[in-house]
Amino acid sequence: MQDKERTLTPQGPGIDDGTLLRLKRWNTPSVYNGWESITRHDASKEAFNLEETRDFMPELGPMVGYAVTVVIEPSKERHKKQRPDAWSQYRRYVAHQPGPKVVVIQDKDKPAVIGSFWGEVNANIHRSLGCVGTITDGAIRDYDEMKHCGFKALARRLCVGHAHAWPISWGEPVEVFGCVIQPGQLIHADQHGFLAIPPEDEAALLSATSSMDRHECETVIAAARSHPQSINDRLDKIDGAARTFAERVQTECRSAGEWS
Repeated sequence: MQDKERTLTPQGPGIDDGTLLRLKRWNTPSVYNGWESITRHDASKEAFNLEETRDFMPELGPMVGYAVTVVIEPSKERHKKQRPDAWSQYRRYVAHQPGPKVVVIQDKDKPAVIGSFWGEVNANIHRSLGCVGTITDGAIRDYDEMKHCGFKALARRLCVGHAHAWPISWGEPVEVFGCVIQPGQLIHADQHGFLAIPPEDEAALLSATSSMDRHECETVIAAARSHPQSINDRLDKIDGAARTFAERVQTECRSAGEWS
């Protein structure tokens, strides 16, 4: 459990607001394409959800922010008695972290769903503390009210009650949907799932995402939409475009991307 000094210590290096806003214009698969081209991590199994998740507010668009983390266990009433001041301390932790913020919740009752940390009140409180949404491997409730206050949610399902939802620990690594997320990690999420960017990949992420999209549009997508005389001409053109795409990406990035 955290002491008071730790809960008030901001985490995460942070990038400028303009870059965050521009990243929000891309969907999460496009950001993944950019990340894959620059990272030293295994792009087949690291930094994204390995289990199915659901975006309950796809109309709100992508969610971009820094992770604030919390663990809950709504089935156990004892957490309230063991730490009656947990809500107040947890809120102070959230308030003092850099934003925008995404609340990442590990629900220890999984695979059961007993109660929700979220509802209309908690969503509005977190909005006031600079949070833009949540990723929880448990449930949400008050769906319409959360959506109306602009608080995006990726979760497993909806539920009726909150049971004994209570902050157990916060500001520590959590595992959600098969992915470990560190406090302060940059998160990009939408209806496809989420990507938790390793800190060393943040600075080059926007440039890599923009480059990968441009190269796709100018090579393989352009070739696929062209109108050569025969199907063999079309296939030859696509093959040539794929080679051009790989050459461009290899020149700029660590990886040749999916079309190499």
